[in-house]
Amino acid sequence: MLQLHSFCFNPFSENTYVLSNEEKKCWIIDPGMYDEQERETFIRYLDGRKLQPQGIINTHAHIDHIFGVQWLMDQYQIPFALHPLEGPVLAGARSSALMFGLSFQATPQPSQVLKEGQELLLGEDLLQVRLAPGHSPGSVVFYNEQAGWLIGGDVLFAGSIGRTDLPGGNHEQLLQSIRSQLFSLPPETVVYPGHGAETSIAEEMQYNPFLRP
Repeated sequence: MLQLHSFCFNPFSENTYVLSNEEKKCWIIDPGMYDEQERETFIRYLDGRKLQPQGIINTHAHIDHIFGVQWLMDQYQIPFALHPLEGPVLAGARSSALMFGLSFQATPQPSQVLKEGQELLLGEDLLQVRLAPGHSPGSVVFYNEQAGWLIGGDVLFAGSIGRTDLPGGNHEQLLQSIRSQLFSLPPETVVYPGHGAETSIAEEMQYNPFLRP
């Protein structure tokens, strides 16, 4: 069964996730490490557990979720996978960083494509890719049915939803994505978001003020 570990990185307090299996292989999801200290923290975690990165899979391409992508690709010679609808968001990453006064050296280029309904295997463990646009055009979530959790990027938060005022955002589309792609999952499913604390489908169906009937 996959083991999940999270880090809170960069000025946006973004959640970066590492998924590892019993064979010490791992995926890195939404790497947001921004400075040398954060990169060192991340390497110490991998080295301390002798983890072997197999690839980077991203829920979307806003800058806070991709700060560490190129560094990881160079450090470990691993592929970077993203949904193709995120192309325009990725292309605007450098401009976005400048707008916030942040350093962003090079825009990483995906070497693999994520597709709706795709099943990603790490050894015998499986993640299902679910397309959930609205926060950005190609936002996806990664669902692990066996363990009963999903990594949701900036689609759904504890008591809130992803912002839709950035280029490519669409409020109604986001609400529809949550209801069709997330609320169709078992209520006990745990949601690990791109920012903030974990929550559950049941909790958000009942109490999220943006999603009440």
